[in-house]
Amino acid sequence: MFNEIAFTVYAVTDMKKSRAFYEGALGLTPSTEFPATEESAWIEYSIGSGTLSIGCSPDWKPSEDGAVVALEANDFEAVVKVLKEHNVSFKLEPQDFPTCHMAVINDPDNNRVLIHKRKAR
Repeated sequence: MFNEIAFTVYAVTDMKKSRAFYEGALGLTPSTEFPATEESAWIEYSIGSGTLSIGCSPDWKPSEDGAVVALEANDFEAVVKVLKEHNVSFKLEPQDFPTCHMAVINDPDNNRVLIHKRKAR
């Protein structure tokens, strides 16, 4: 029935602060910006075949127990270095697993973001 994930979305409370995180610390470039209203805003970032979206709405609240997006890094060590330069705190410090490298950070609303790099097989 399904052949891919259409997108992952995080609820955020402060679009300006969230954009500074996603575009500054993570280096993402918006692929779509929907017109903001007084109450809501929506930004999409295309990454490979997937999309990460952030949305701001009074009826939608962030949760650190909600969805988690895993971003596949081209250079894991370089991403970790940039995140540390941006003083991003790590919920899970960079780890080396048999099949991958992984770390978990929180965005400004405590949504978890997983930084991932598959190892060569």
